[in-house]
Amino acid sequence: MSYINENFMQLQESYLFSTIAKKVEKYTKENPNKIVIKLGIGDVTRPIVPECIKAMHKAVDEMGTQEGFRGYGPEQGYDFLRKAILENDYKSKGIDLEIDEIFVSDGAKCDTGNIVDIFSEDNRVAITDPVYPVYIDTNVMSGRSGRFNQEKGIYENIVYLPVSAENDFKPELPKEKVDMIYLCFPNNPTGTVLTKEELSKWVQYAKKNKSIILYDSAYEAFITQENIPHSIYEIEGAKDVTIEFRSFSKTAGFTGIRCAYVVIPKTLKGYTKDGEEVSYNKLWNRRTCTKFNGTSYIVQRTAEAIYTKQGKKEIEENIKYYMENARIIREGLEEIGIKYYGGINAPYVWLKVPNNMSSWEFFDILLEKVNIVGTPGSGFGPHGEGYFRLTAFGTKENTIKAMERIKRSKNLLTK
Repeated sequence: MSYINENFMQLQESYLFSTIAKKVEKYTKENPNKIVIKLGIGDVTRPIVPECIKAMHKAVDEMGTQEGFRGYGPEQGYDFLRKAILENDYKSKGIDLEIDEIFVSDGAKCDTGNIVDIFSEDNRVAITDPVYPVYIDTNVMSGRSGRFNQEKGIYENIVYLPVSAENDFKPELPKEKVDMIYLCFPNNPTGTVLTKEELSKWVQYAKKNKSIILYDSAYEAFITQENIPHSIYEIEGAKDVTIEFRSFSKTAGFTGIRCAYVVIPKTLKGYTKDGEEVSYNKLWNRRTCTKFNGTSYIVQRTAEAIYTKQGKKEIEENIKYYMENARIIREGLEEIGIKYYGGINAPYVWLKVPNNMSSWEFFDILLEKVNIVGTPGSGFGPHGEGYFRLTAFGTKENTIKAMERIKRSKNLLTK
């Protein structure tokens, strides 16, 4: 008899974005003449920049020659990309890392999900709420969550760190000792940030309790304000307690190309039950070599082009384009009196659902009456109820149209 991993039975019925997709598909089939604008799932709309396309073509041509052909590459990533990451993302900010502390992958979603492989099932996990669903679900699959409490909408063994308007979307330090802490800043879904001083408190907590921070900084390129760290390693002591995840998906529009990286400093240590100190860098390297054959050469050459002078210029233009969309969304919501957060250092605007509606009720009204798709806050966790996420990753034309529709629907949405 073949037995299943029964942890999967604790997963909730449907993944957030697949539920949204089914609702939208049903509505559009029943209303084929309606034009629905999607500001829900955070996929990008701008094409890959010319400098990256040029590098991709060159790499493809290389692969068609005997001299330039590449087969299996290094599982950790080619040195040319790792060096570019090291110089541009870290050394340029005064952060001292080594090349073998950087692991190139096929996406931050994969990395944040797969990282649980190197941690004990007995670890106590703390996760901000609302949160990107992958953090929760992969810990459920790995057996750390305990059973799901239907009444409260939480897992019994997960320590939830609520963020809302009441605490200015700044999670409080756990009141109990935890072993793994998930932080994402700029935050998905709320679009909010922590200052260096605020983030420093988390580093000190982790050092004191020998905890590990799993820091997702996939949206760091969208930061516009001073004193907001682009990397947690800007905080003194963070290299001793933090794994950092980065992605090219939103920064460079690589959602369909797939490339990211994770940083695991060699000073980062875990422990056996007998108290033996073990390098997480070595564990991740072993896991990578066993379960991954590396990101393709063509993709890595494309990613390398992001760091050229021309590549940086073109990428910055795309980021400004999306942040202009965020401004349009913010100002449109403000005009009709809907309270919002984020959208200044991140491409997400997190709004307070009006009239005490549930977030799914607001979703249905927005879809069926205004023909706009957003993301219900409750899909990101129980403390997301009463909120709603809009993304700035649409086209500017659709963003303007969406906000015009929302403003015309003011009475429907706010009264």
